[in-house]
Amino acid sequence: MTLASKLAWDDTVLPFQLDRPDIRGRVARLDGTLDAVLAQHDYPPMIEAMVAEAAVLTALIGQSIKLRWKLSLQIRGDGPARLIATDFYAPAEPGAPARIRAYASYDADRLARETDGFAAIGKGYFAILIDQGKDMEPYQGITPIAGGSLSACAETYFAQSEQLPTRFSLSFGRSAAPGEDEHWRAGGVMLQHMPKSAAEAAREGSGEEGLLHHGDLLDGAENEDWTRANVLLDTVEEMELIGPHVSPAELLVRLFHEEGPRVYEALPVQFGCTCSEARVRQSLSIYSAKDIGHMTTDEGIVTADCQFCGAHYEFRPETLGFEAVEGPDASG
Repeated sequence: MTLASKLAWDDTVLPFQLDRPDIRGRVARLDGTLDAVLAQHDYPPMIEAMVAEAAVLTALIGQSIKLRWKLSLQIRGDGPARLIATDFYAPAEPGAPARIRAYASYDADRLARETDGFAAIGKGYFAILIDQGKDMEPYQGITPIAGGSLSACAETYFAQSEQLPTRFSLSFGRSAAPGEDEHWRAGGVMLQHMPKSAAEAAREGSGEEGLLHHGDLLDGAENEDWTRANVLLDTVEEMELIGPHVSPAELLVRLFHEEGPRVYEALPVQFGCTCSEARVRQSLSIYSAKDIGHMTTDEGIVTADCQFCGAHYEFRPETLGFEAVEGPDASG
């Protein structure tokens, strides 16, 4: 593969369908996008890895939904890794890239005593939130933290909340080609049985604490097709997922050539944040002048920092809240 063709597949999500077993899927590759997401913060390696896993999951899931605006993934726990949050913004217009951002909150002192990143989440929940924009009711689905990875949590979510058999195979980490600086790369494959074929879910799942497992949702010939596709996916190698020397289309042929893979147009993705001064003002518009006063620093300003991109904002307190006495454009 040439350098040009390698770069063409970096930071993309490729949709595909396996016609014979009626299974759809996505192949994601994140390179510069993942580097940009993680460069916004100086995370410990354990947190970096979980943010990377969440980012590639978000790219795969976000592209699989007919999304008009934003999909968010949230993992909250009572352990030292308190929160991992990601956002996937649909392209603003045809041909434009989707945008991804991510953020993590953690207790550094408690985290230092952990050796297993996933265990650092503790007990909590995995949630997917879909916001289709103005005048649309947001959707939220929640399942308990289960399995040994964020991808296992996502599989449980789709089985339990959506009753859609879903599998993920991911690889992520720091890599460096000869003559290049070390940087983050990630890749993954998502398989999902078409919704119209899913059978009625079992009352009791075979997963952790009785939660549904993707294998509980199908029977007969559909279950055989799903099992075969999963067995083939299990043969994938880490370097095939990450690339860069095997394109997503070549990977699909290697894995599923007997299943008749059919690919569609790839979606480019990039790091992007939607924070702005206007959005911060809007979020503070619910507060009274007294509340704003409590937020005001000794220097007489109100500050706000974006958790996703690190942007820093400063405001005059009299221009904020529902009791503002001056407009946002008042001179200082």
